Amino acid sequence: MTVANKKITSRQKRQVRVRKKIKGSPERLRLNVFRSNKHIYAQLVEDLEGKVIASSSTMTQALKSSAAKLSKTDAATKVGEELGKIAKEKGVEKIVFDRGGYLYHGRVKALADGVRSVGINF
Repeated sequence: MTVANKKITSRQKRQVRVRKKIKGSPERLRLNVFRSNKHIYAQLVEDLEGKVIASSSTMTQALKSSAAKLSKTDAATKVGEELGKIAKEKGVEKIVFDRGGYLYHGRVKALADGVRSVGINF
């Protein structure tokens, strides 16, 4: 097994462990995070119905041009702020943060801080 494959499978194991404990309900949606080498993606998921309520990423039209000029951490903050604004418009006050097996550090932390800055609690 290569080093890259080992890192991926280790993250997937952590992700499964976290998902056993965290569930998104209609009262508290789950904020799911995925990060690739270039981009970061975030979704608000309601697990009982299996629906995505809102999503944002560095690939959306609203952020694509501005995110290209920023560092990856600053772009993650912008994604969090945009997702928080969309969540506020839909009436979401509280969420559960699912870091997806990633360390709560760097871009993942920046995204969470961006969501918190808009006024969403978790």
